[in-house]
Amino acid sequence: MCLQYTTIYLKSWQSCSSDLKYSLHRFTDWSVLFVVGLLLHFHEPSKVRLVGDLPSSGRVEVYHDGQWGTVCDDGWDLAEAQVVCRQLGFPGAKSFMPGGQYGEGSGPIWLDEMNCKGSEGSLSECCFKGWGVTDCSHKEDAGVVCETGKTSTGSCRNYSGTDGSEGRGGVRDSEARCGDKGSSCQGIRELEEHFNLIYYLFFCRFRHYLFLLRYLYTRQIDISITSAQCLHQLAFTFGVKKLMEDVGRVFTLLIPEDNTFHTQVSMFEYGVRTGDLVLQENVLQYLSWNCEFLISSPVWSTISFHMMDALLRRSDLVVKDETFLLEALERWIQNKGDEISSDQQASLLNLIRFLLIPVDKLYGMQFSSSVLHRNHEKLYLTGLLRGFQFNALPFSKIRNQIDNISSEYLPRIYTGDEIQTFSTPAHPSALYREQNVQWQAQVFLNNQECSNYGISCTSFPVARLYGYGNQNMYASTIRYNNRLILTCKNENNIFHVQDFKNDMAVIPNNSSMGLPNPCPDDYSFRFVVRPEYI
Repeated sequence: MCLQYTTIYLKSWQSCSSDLKYSLHRFTDWSVLFVVGLLLHFHEPSKVRLVGDLPSSGRVEVYHDGQWGTVCDDGWDLAEAQVVCRQLGFPGAKSFMPGGQYGEGSGPIWLDEMNCKGSEGSLSECCFKGWGVTDCSHKEDAGVVCETGKTSTGSCRNYSGTDGSEGRGGVRDSEARCGDKGSSCQGIRELEEHFNLIYYLFFCRFRHYLFLLRYLYTRQIDISITSAQCLHQLAFTFGVKKLMEDVGRVFTLLIPEDNTFHTQVSMFEYGVRTGDLVLQENVLQYLSWNCEFLISSPVWSTISFHMMDALLRRSDLVVKDETFLLEALERWIQNKGDEISSDQQASLLNLIRFLLIPVDKLYGMQFSSSVLHRNHEKLYLTGLLRGFQFNALPFSKIRNQIDNISSEYLPRIYTGDEIQTFSTPAHPSALYREQNVQWQAQVFLNNQECSNYGISCTSFPVARLYGYGNQNMYASTIRYNNRLILTCKNENNIFHVQDFKNDMAVIPNNSSMGLPNPCPDDYSFRFVVRPEYI
């Protein structure tokens, strides 16, 4: 759950940590103060496990109040998967899986509407509705696929392997805290005995160093845009992770301000250098939502391989279609030239979701002479073949041939019509191209407008995207994870993407959004239909 606390920049900030405790004591010697101030106490994580055929993938289950339960896939994305996988000792997450991929769990659904930044130590440190507060069914139980190989050593946790009581080999759980008997890491890492404080006093101005000392005493600090990077660097250098996150929120204020994308790209690379996962995720989320604008900007050709790889792994990219994204990738590779190795090209090509490219475009692509087609013909043609199969065969025929860890058949946010009443194919595959679903899109500004349609609304404005006609014919095969896009009218700036729940999407205000709304009184709505095979 999210708790509110007053902190930096003279305003209230949202904290998604609960019960994080600090113990600070007053000493007259500043160097001793630094040591004491940087000894952070631990927040005990909830126990989590994966239930599936492999230890590194499966349905996510959380232990709470003496009972195992599941997690709903509402709001479930790569950031949440990263938290789970690192909590279990894996290096990170390979992909997140929507409900039903690893079967239906039992017992309570403990967590719903998850909202992690990706840097939390456990799922219970993320935002969620409340323990056991949910409107989901077990058909929506979320799963993850974790990166395998050498497990993470930077996380202060001790991990056990298979839980034999489950009677299956694919259950992996985390339980012990740092400091517990048998823990593989120290409870609190000791700082070096001697600091070269002169360096840091020259690196940042003396008063910024004093601000940091004040923070260690009071947990409060005044931050301006000009001091933010300096304080962030000091916090990074001395390992004050909580201050890094707080200062990072000042950086977040800047994210929507630059329509050229230079600032956002620089902030991402700075986040990579300092290991600030919150800053990286905030920038990536914004760039994902504004991907079409980013691709059309001069900055697109300058982004790093690391950023390109991170973007192509996401399902929240707002783009016209997958072909548009492939063409943009090819232009980027051409502009980079020899900077991008053949192996790097191949790894990026593997992130293109050929299965979701319309069949008529697939047909034309086999005759193209693009750089990726020339350099990686076999891989490229394999993608086309899988795309043809996906379009031509029922999903039940090919489901077993699709790797469980793959997100290649899950749609990104492909933009569609903006008119009030419209129809879409039941699914973009060729099998359903002629079978349309009718939709009605509405935005209600007050209670009277809701009442006119027999709807009960609790906040405003609220959007409704309602499917009618033959939609129920496909309920056993296709589900619709639709999205509402909020865009500044004059700046072509997407500042928020909202899920629909029971056909309704509550439009958040500034205090409940991860990124600030740069145009609170002048924005437009765009409705996106997102069919997914079950």
